[in-house]
Amino acid sequence: MAGTGKAFVRAPGEGRSIDLGAFEMTVKASGDETGGLFSLLEAEEPPGFGPPLHIHHDAAEAFYVLEGEYVMFLEDREVLCPAGSFLFIPAGMTHGFRVGAESSRKLNFYFPAAMIGYFDELGAAVRDGEVDESLLADVAHRHSMEIVGPVPESYV
Repeated sequence: MAGTGKAFVRAPGEGRSIDLGAFEMTVKASGDETGGLFSLLEAEEPPGFGPPLHIHHDAAEAFYVLEGEYVMFLEDREVLCPAGSFLFIPAGMTHGFRVGAESSRKLNFYFPAAMIGYFDELGAAVRDGEVDESLLADVAHRHSMEIVGPVPESYV
């Protein structure tokens, strides 16, 4: 993959916002800007939030926890990730997370670039009031993601 040949900087608070109803994500770097090498999103999520367990078939994912705490579910493991934690998830691995007792903020990296289109579609569905399990599964499928179950309260 070739780079874009252009350096860019996003200051704190900069980037395109995606409204997902209960929280927003901010696009810090898109595949167009990185020559497809990676995409980067920042999310601040409410206490107890968690997406369904899922698999990315086309990209590895990494998280860096900036504030708060996340419980990460990695296949059959549960890992507590406070601020400063880094987590790498290879493509094809079942995973999910749940936000701890307070709002938490993290960076999501996708290698190669992926998932911004997914969040854009999900945001549009939220605005239209159309989010249900069937729609979520369809949007996920279009972005090489598979929903495999609800986010657990805890594995243990």
